[in-house]
Amino acid sequence: MPQHNGRLSWSAAGFDTVQSSAKPDGKEIGVRARDDSGRLEYLSFIFLFPQQAPMTSARCSDGVLGPEKSANKSMTVSAESDLDNGGSIPLHIVEYSTLKDSGGREYVVRGFVAAGDICGDFEFYADNPIHATDQKIDRVFESLRFDKDYVPQFTDLFLYAQILYDGQQFAAAGPAFEAALPKLDDATNVDKKVMKRVLTDQAGMAYGISGNLAKSRAIFNDGIASDPDYPLYYYNLACADAEEKNLAGAQKHLQQAFDRRANLIKDERFPDPTQDDSFIPYRDNKAFWAFLVDLRTKLNRN
Repeated sequence: MPQHNGRLSWSAAGFDTVQSSAKPDGKEIGVRARDDSGRLEYLSFIFLFPQQAPMTSARCSDGVLGPEKSANKSMTVSAESDLDNGGSIPLHIVEYSTLKDSGGREYVVRGFVAAGDICGDFEFYADNPIHATDQKIDRVFESLRFDKDYVPQFTDLFLYAQILYDGQQFAAAGPAFEAALPKLDDATNVDKKVMKRVLTDQAGMAYGISGNLAKSRAIFNDGIASDPDYPLYYYNLACADAEEKNLAGAQKHLQQAFDRRANLIKDERFPDPTQDDSFIPYRDNKAFWAFLVDLRTKLNRN
């Protein structure tokens, strides 16, 4: 979580991440993964639970599963225990099954860790009976570590913002990318110039897509003030111009972007303006569209 201490970590050999999620309020992040067979999946979350602070693993379990039990009368608990895996805070483990809408039962093993106002929830589920002692599940639980005092670093803030962006939660992603920028100064093992360009670009686009064009413009203009050679700042200003029906401004900024195309980040491609949703509505404007086609032709020559 970007603005709150705490980290849940583990190793899960044989599983591939299929989805990540984050809450716009910055108070929950989660991961979904599936094993090689496709028959065993897990969900893991770390989130704030201030209603019942100070938290314990058992209290986290009760706070999460209590409402689920009330809402799902088919839930049948088969086992409940604590596991001291050396991760400083014991896991509270619950095994249960529920009736699926499609028929049959879904089998679940969940491990909970908690401290202060933070709760970690690690859930395995499958169509066949599973247990905490099963090798794949046991290995993950044994590796699980919960550090309630971990202070979020730049990479954590960037990851949270990117998950929001990829989930099309653009109104929340913009401020999240902005919040990561100050942390960049303390980051290690990253190209700070490149990463600043990425952060600024993502933040400005997120604001623009969510409709806050004034904020988007301000971010890209600030980017140009400190890094005037990066072409996509100008390109994105052209998109903002087009959204505001300022085609003269769009043409000017597109030309400025094109003139700086040699300064793209490695492996980055200059966008094809004729395929951009910001410009497509102006296909019937012959002069403007001819400019875009000419730009595309010049790009294809290079």
